[in-house]
Amino acid sequence: MKPLFLQIKCELGQTFKVAADLIDTVKETSEVYSTSGAYDLLGKFYLEEDQNVGRFVVEHIHRIPGIRDTYTLMAFRIFCDEQPDGLVERG
Repeated sequence: MKPLFLQIKCELGQTFKVAADLIDTVKETSEVYSTSGAYDLLGKFYLEEDQNVGRFVVEHIHRIPGIRDTYTLMAFRIFCDEQPDGLVERG
C-alpha cells in the first residue's frame, strides 16, 4: 500500500459533508482532518501499489459534491519514534 495525502478546498459550508462523504464512500480513505489555511481538509489515503494516483483523484475524489480544489502530496517513507534513536523507517 502507498500513502497519499490530499489537501482539499471545499465549497462554502460543505466541509463537514465532504469529510463525511470521503469516510463513507471512498474505501481508500484512512483519515480526514479539518485544517486552517488555504485548504479546508487534509485526507490520508492508502492506494494499492499498482493504483494510478491521477485516476484515483479524478475518479474518486473530484466526483464528491462540494469539493472545489485539491492539492496532491505524495509520501515515500514513514519515520516514527518507536525506537530510541527516533528514526525508524517503515515499509
